[in-house]
Amino acid sequence: MSKTVVKGKWASRFILAAIIQGALATGLTLFWVVSQFGLLRPEFSRVIAFGSAGNWFTVGYTTYMTVGVVGMAVTALFYYFIENVLNKPYTGMVDKLAWVHLVCMNVGVVGATWLMMVVGYLGGAALLPPQVGGLGWTPAEVHEKIFYGIPLGYPTWIVGFIFLLAVGVVAGGLGYIISWRKS
Repeated sequence: MSKTVVKGKWASRFILAAIIQGALATGLTLFWVVSQFGLLRPEFSRVIAFGSAGNWFTVGYTTYMTVGVVGMAVTALFYYFIENVLNKPYTGMVDKLAWVHLVCMNVGVVGATWLMMVVGYLGGAALLPPQVGGLGWTPAEVHEKIFYGIPLGYPTWIVGFIFLLAVGVVAGGLGYIISWRKS
């Protein structure tokens, strides 16, 4: 039986990041499932089914699963290809770009999507009638008291984290191109 030798370090780092993101996603999902049994009122299912502000929750969750978990694992394949198949190790400036990619992508995706989930749940819950645990607020009240109820408002923070995520992805892409073109 032959042993596969992984020469590069970046594929392993992104796989580890994908495993951590997957564990976080599993914890979040279990929390929502368990909360259906009276832990939280109104339940996540009501907020999601009601739509409106609750759509932010759904978008945040699906984006987190796609970019934070699957995207992180797929990114590891790019690094594996460059470091092991093309035999072009990351050193110097491209190593620094890979660090920016890893840190900014992880912090950006968690910050943006988790804030979307929080504001989506809070806003969707506030719109629901009091009989099911909501506050019975109007959409205008939700925007005023929840979406923009913190300094700068949730959308500003979400956009900031998306920008951080984009910086990471661009840095990683630049590193790919530089490494790929190395002789």
